[in-house]
Amino acid sequence: MTAAITTRTLDAPAATITYDVRGTLGNGTPLLLIGSPMDAQGFTTLAGHFTDRPVVTYDPPGTGRSARTDGHGEITPDQHAGDLRRVVEAIGGGPVDVLASSGGAVNALAWVAEHGEQVRTLVAHEPPLATVLPDRQALTSAIEDMHRTYQRDGMGPAMAKFIILVSHDGELPDGYQYPPVDPAQFGLPTEDDGSRNDPLLRQNLRGCTGYRPDLDALRAAGTRIVLARGEASGQTMAARGADAVAEAIGAELVRFPGDHAGFLGGEYGMQGEPDAFAQRLREVLDGS
Repeated sequence: MTAAITTRTLDAPAATITYDVRGTLGNGTPLLLIGSPMDAQGFTTLAGHFTDRPVVTYDPPGTGRSARTDGHGEITPDQHAGDLRRVVEAIGGGPVDVLASSGGAVNALAWVAEHGEQVRTLVAHEPPLATVLPDRQALTSAIEDMHRTYQRDGMGPAMAKFIILVSHDGELPDGYQYPPVDPAQFGLPTEDDGSRNDPLLRQNLRGCTGYRPDLDALRAAGTRIVLARGEASGQTMAARGADAVAEAIGAELVRFPGDHAGFLGGEYGMQGEPDAFAQRLREVLDGS
């Protein structure tokens, strides 16, 4: 049975946030499914596996239906954390369970460090935190190169470098140089349209990967924190981020089916293993 969806908005400092509630609030602990800069659309398939409880998804500022009111500058994980706090306050204050993936996992770690009382269980799926990795300097240099490419050449060449970097298996060597790449081989535009408002490249990339989580606050939080990595993710940056945070705070580390996009069911043309991913998530949330 498909749960009814109610769409709501709330005012935040950087945007008018649009969020969706599937099911009826009050019928069990709400489950938040969050990404960044991925919006609510990316969780359509996964949300359909949890019709026994209310499910909340949202569009982060500058993505989907959440129009920004402060231009196109960078947004920090702490600012995103404030928006997550506001969403939970709007649906009744929590506590909630959370599956947060990629940049959403970084934002959720910032949120729990400040307001852990709002979150019962956080499953942080592959946070791409360069700062906790031994090759942090090489990663930071590569990300800055990507940023300069975006400012100089536009979205296509910069996104091609992004795909290469996040797909790199293993530590990045010192002095790393991107190989020559044609954006067209990834289906990306080769012409610069002059825009510089991409939600990933403009407002989230450097702040997300360069965020330094408050490890002491996370250790002390009353929230049950579970780090998750894809079984097929190898030693890519985001999966290594999950490994490193789990070790640093003494949290559980759980392997989930698929890779970084394991929960997707055709959204954005990407197919993961959403049925198996949802079953693993249910097991983790149930503590089994």
